Amino acid sequence: MAKNKYSILLPTYNERENLPLIIWLINKVLDESGIVFEVIIIDDGSPDGTLDAAKQLQNIYGEKKIVLRPREKKLGLGTAYIHGIKHATGNFIILMDADLSHHPKFIPQFIKKQEEGNYDIISGTRYIGDGGVYGWDLRRKLISRGANFLARILLRPGASDLTGSFRLYKKEILEKLISACGSKGYVFQMEMIVRARQFGYSVGEVPITFVDRFYGESKLGGNEVVQYATGLLRLFATT
Repeated sequence: MAKNKYSILLPTYNERENLPLIIWLINKVLDESGIVFEVIIIDDGSPDGTLDAAKQLQNIYGEKKIVLRPREKKLGLGTAYIHGIKHATGNFIILMDADLSHHPKFIPQFIKKQEEGNYDIISGTRYIGDGGVYGWDLRRKLISRGANFLARILLRPGASDLTGSFRLYKKEILEKLISACGSKGYVFQMEMIVRARQFGYSVGEVPITFVDRFYGESKLGGNEVVQYATGLLRLFATT
């Protein structure tokens, strides 16, 4: 039987300082674990030189491990994933942030959990077991916990962390879910899990520690909170 291959999709925008670190960590952890992988970097026209940094990393690690699929401008997270999947050669897809919030050390745990139960999706969770959040102020922690609590009450998704974006999917499952999702921004991750439940896909969870970004600014603002609330009500009315 052919060995599984894992395609890691990394959408980036102004991550020049973070990208070399996350790529080094991914390469170290996965090579030491004997995992076959590729990293697909989808940069959306970053003005800070992220794409130039990605090209240098490709020269270091090779074109088989670092695949560059840039776009001219910001076109949204969902379309970035669609763009990345088109070029993925793995039979599993891993979604994670490039800003060092998601440590690659959890990827082998995701893979082990998936193999144990043949799950369609493995979701990293901050809210069970040893999971947690570091570097957030009280306001952001309350927003995140409140958002997840409301979503669990209204949508009953069967998962503890709906707004997290560190996940592993069977490739064909991710393709079906993305085609069924109409949300953007932070609501997109929530809808993916809600639709998974709706379609009867199995979801396993692995506790993770989420660390606030080292470099750059957080993209969470008032508009995102309003967008989330609106999206939550839409999903409640349609699922």
